[in-house]
Amino acid sequence: MKGRNSGCWCLVTLTLLLSFWQGQAWAEEETVCLQCHVAQPDALGEAVIDWRQSVHAVNGISCHDCHGGDPTDFAMAMSPERGFLGAPAGNDIPAFCGKCHLGVAEIYQDSAHGRALGKGGPQCVTCHDNHRVQLASHDLINEQDCSRCHSYDRAAEIKQAVKEIDLGIIVANNDLSALKRIGIRTRPLEDKLFALRNDYHRLFHTVEIEKVRKAATDYRSRLAEITAETAAVNARLDTRKVWGGATVVLLIIAAVVLLQLKKSYDTRTSGED
Repeated sequence: MKGRNSGCWCLVTLTLLLSFWQGQAWAEEETVCLQCHVAQPDALGEAVIDWRQSVHAVNGISCHDCHGGDPTDFAMAMSPERGFLGAPAGNDIPAFCGKCHLGVAEIYQDSAHGRALGKGGPQCVTCHDNHRVQLASHDLINEQDCSRCHSYDRAAEIKQAVKEIDLGIIVANNDLSALKRIGIRTRPLEDKLFALRNDYHRLFHTVEIEKVRKAATDYRSRLAEITAETAAVNARLDTRKVWGGATVVLLIIAAVVLLQLKKSYDTRTSGED
């Protein structure tokens, strides 16, 4: 009875600890910005819903990382003294996003899109949205979005040029994730793929088909190198599996032989007695 009571108390304690930990994690995620905005009507509340479905949320980038302010204090959340910046005006958005996306901002500024800023040209949120920002891929280049401003012809050519490598990056990432799940150290290859993805996605923003085509050869080579290294790791794992299987079979055979020898010895010994 005493042992049963001790077990119950352990279970209760563990449950309380887990609840506390989950509450702490939720509190850390739910900054005062989110707590306030989620209860707001229309666009002010929708911003939280959109953000929760974004790549920013997945990577732990919250309101204050872009807009500044104090995410822990309701009274000072929007205080300039705590670095609050608010929402940028349309023409200021590239510089606003460029605080983090430096390489993309530079390429954008030199592109046809960047040169048309303030003249009806697009900026970051035109294609990427403001709060529901998705992981960059060739799917962001699509007729529905691009044809809002111009014909889709050139955009379709750029998409076709980048699609092959972009799909290759996705496959390579899945392969590395599979290796990581079984405990293989993949960080060096992940870093290479991360750098490749960033360089390549920056190239999209030139919106110049010839630049994209010329650079594609180099990116294919870099991707092939990562793919080859990943394949080599998988080949070594397959070899280990074969040798491991062979070793198990040999051990089983040895065990059977030893068992037969023991039986023969026991039979001979009992016959002599």
